[in-house]
Amino acid sequence: MAKAKKESGGQKLSKGDQVAWRSHGTETEGTVEKKITERTRSAGRVVDASKEEPQYEVRSERSGRTAVHKPHALKKKR
Repeated sequence: MAKAKKESGGQKLSKGDQVAWRSHGTETEGTVEKKITERTRSAGRVVDASKEEPQYEVRSERSGRTAVHKPHALKKKR
């Protein structure tokens, strides 16, 4: 049986949480917009998410644009 992947270093993420992620060699900060738990179109691409392996739509504070990331790519800010 495969182990479940931890969300953001074991922390649960929710809408409105402040997070950071690596993008093109720099750290970008933003806000979780929504948790995606099914295959859908978001941020200009098809996101193959599920309840077992969710992904998160985040909005960059710097550019205002949205992106979708897997939980392990996001670091919750305190």
